[in-house]
Amino acid sequence: MLRVAAYCRVSTTLEQQESSYEAQVSYYTEKIQSNPNWKLAGIYADDGKSATNTKKRDDFNTMIDDCMAGKIDLVITKSVSRFARNTVDSLQNIRKLKEKNIGVIFEKEGVNTLDGTGELLITILSSQAQEESRNLSENTRWGLVRRFENGVISVNHNKFLGYTKDENGELVIVPFLKL
Repeated sequence: MLRVAAYCRVSTTLEQQESSYEAQVSYYTEKIQSNPNWKLAGIYADDGKSATNTKKRDDFNTMIDDCMAGKIDLVITKSVSRFARNTVDSLQNIRKLKEKNIGVIFEKEGVNTLDGTGELLITILSSQAQEESRNLSENTRWGLVRRFENGVISVNHNKFLGYTKDENGELVIVPFLKL
C-alpha cells in the first residue's frame, strides 16, 4: 500500500483564496482515502505563502523532510505552480525525491515525475511558472509606481497603528479611547 501525501497551497490570504485552500485540502483528503491502494500519509498545506522559493513554506519543507525520512511514497499536488514557482527549487526537490523513488503527480498537467518524460516537462512548466510569477511581480510594481506618480499612495491601514480608512479610502486617525 502506497503512503500518499498531498501538497496544497494558495498564495494569498484573500477570502476567495481561503475557500480554494479549504477545497484543495478536502479534495485531496477524500481522493487519497477513497483509493484502496493508498494510505493517507498527510496533507501538507501552506496558506498565504506567495514566495517564489520554498524556504518560507513550512509545510512544504516538512513534507520533503518526511519523504526523506521514509514516511511518504508518493506526493500529489494540483499543479507545478502550486509545488514551486522557482525552476531550481522545483527540480532540486523533484530529483531529491526521485532518488528515493518518490514520485510527484501534478494533476493539472498530468505528469508523474517517475515517468521518463516527467523531468523535461517539469523543467519547461516550472520555467513558465517562474516567469509568470516574475511578470506578476513586475506588473504589480509598475502599477504601484504609476499610482505614486499620480499622487495616489497605498497604505496598509490594517497594519498602520492608529489609522483606518474612510468610505473614500482616505486615511483617518482612530481616536484614542480612555478606559
